[in-house]
Amino acid sequence: MKLFIWVHDRTFHSWSMMNEPVLHEAMYSRAAAVVVAETEQEAIQLLLKRDSGWRQEDLERLRPQVMNWDTAQVVYSHIQ
Repeated sequence: MKLFIWVHDRTFHSWSMMNEPVLHEAMYSRAAAVVVAETEQEAIQLLLKRDSGWRQEDLERLRPQVMNWDTAQVVYSHIQ
C-alpha cells in the first residue's frame, strides 16, 4: 500500500491564476487529502466516493506526494 497526499493552498489565488487547480468545490483556503491505496487512481476513486465535492480532473493534474511504507519517513508537517 502507498500513502497519497494532496495539499493545495489558495491563499494567494487570484484571477491572474486562471489555470490554477481547484481541488474541491467548496471555497477553501487550504485543502488536504491523505489516502491509503495501491494506485493513484484507486486513491482518487476512494476520495470521490467519500466526498463528492473533490474534483477528479484537478486531483489528476496536481501530482500527489506518494509515500511507500517500507522506510521510516516524515508523513506530513505543516507551518502556517
